[in-house]
Amino acid sequence: MAKGGSIAFKAIGVTDAFRDRERLRKWVRTVASDHGHSIGEVTFVLLSDKGLLPYNQRYLAHDEYTDVITFDLQTGNGVSGDILISYDRVRDNAKTFGVSAQQELRRVMVHGLLHLMGHSDKSTAKRAAMRTVEDKYLALLK
Repeated sequence: MAKGGSIAFKAIGVTDAFRDRERLRKWVRTVASDHGHSIGEVTFVLLSDKGLLPYNQRYLAHDEYTDVITFDLQTGNGVSGDILISYDRVRDNAKTFGVSAQQELRRVMVHGLLHLMGHSDKSTAKRAAMRTVEDKYLALLK
């Protein structure tokens, strides 16, 4: 049995693109551990643009498509939250950046996880710093 809390993967209305789930769970735990955290309960949810848009409108007051929205549900027992991901945005961004959809999905996953651990991307400098950390952890999965 893997140590730590639960890491779940769901796909609602889109292809279930989560590959090699045990490897992803180990990776997520490594990212958290490297930041001095354990995992409580983290759920990664793949949706379509239309499935994610209502969350963006309701909780962030943004009337636009986005690739990821993170809901921090931490209760003091490790990193906990829901990371909602638009698979439509992942595929489009993968084409734009010339990477595979799996590579972009992993980037968005780690991006959401970093938000749960307190990282911010609210400025150009913070976005650049966050991208560096994302790249570090993406390299672990190559």
